[in-house]
Amino acid sequence: MTAIRHTAEVPLSAAGRRFDQALAEMFPEYSRSRLTAWVKAGAVTLDGAQAPPRQLLRGGETVRIEVELEPEVTLAPEPIALDVVHEDADLLVLNKPAGLVVHPGAGNPAGTLLNALLHREPRLAELPRGGIVHRLDKDTSGLMVVAKSLVAHTALVEMLSRHEVERQYEAVVLGTLVAGGTVDAPIGRHLGDRLRQAVRDEEDGRRAVTHYRLRERFRAHSLLQCNLETGRTHQIRVHMTHIGHALIGDPLYGHGLRLPKGAAPELALALRGFRRQALHAERLAFTHPLSGEPLAFEAPRPADLAALIEALRVDLAAHGPDED
Repeated sequence: MTAIRHTAEVPLSAAGRRFDQALAEMFPEYSRSRLTAWVKAGAVTLDGAQAPPRQLLRGGETVRIEVELEPEVTLAPEPIALDVVHEDADLLVLNKPAGLVVHPGAGNPAGTLLNALLHREPRLAELPRGGIVHRLDKDTSGLMVVAKSLVAHTALVEMLSRHEVERQYEAVVLGTLVAGGTVDAPIGRHLGDRLRQAVRDEEDGRRAVTHYRLRERFRAHSLLQCNLETGRTHQIRVHMTHIGHALIGDPLYGHGLRLPKGAAPELALALRGFRRQALHAERLAFTHPLSGEPLAFEAPRPADLAALIEALRVDLAAHGPDED
């Protein structure tokens, strides 16, 4: 188990403040809810004695934190190969393949990214969600950052909530766009299907903003760059469907197969055979939560997506753009 030990003096400026409020300012590397839980468990003392979170301070007291982190995740480790593109003492960045579930759930009790992470680094069991701070859908490929320490976990969660992590995706969608734009539409759970999300009104949905840019236009499809301002479940998939351009291969939000006129058998085969949403998290950039170093990573386009895009390019070159 990982031990956390800190000793500090309450600043005189905290006189009259509550114990839990002062702790949050003295130890910003931990969340306020976690510090309060430690206080209630007796792991944080004030002048050598336990104190309630609401106790008022006079300033000058000695605060001691003595915590042995207990496992928060009890899954079995599994030796699943991971494509790790960066790792240091506090975090790792990996390139997740399509088909790998991030968290266990209904229908996926094992064989997940979390099982693989626990095999690589057993101490991740001591962190919330095993250090995972954001997710990719099972059939979305690309970059994810995982915290390896509690301090890094707290900081990364806050950075994500403040939109300080750049997440850029590549998507192939149905239909031909002429320009990029922004979708600013709240997202919430679909009223009739618990597996789906949907654009909802502001009272029922959470704010969701996706910026998209046209990279290539084919005869009946478009290649887009999508940048997330927020990070809601299925956000890009829902937003693109909302504006009439669902992702190729999307099993939940797709609108079926669309073949351009006179499409060659090779293109028809490529489109019919692409059985996942055509979405790849290609770039991830953020400031290291401890060192302050700017970090940026890019994941190459996976082979199946590269083959699909090449087939669309070949078709465009053979026929020229369709006239609308």
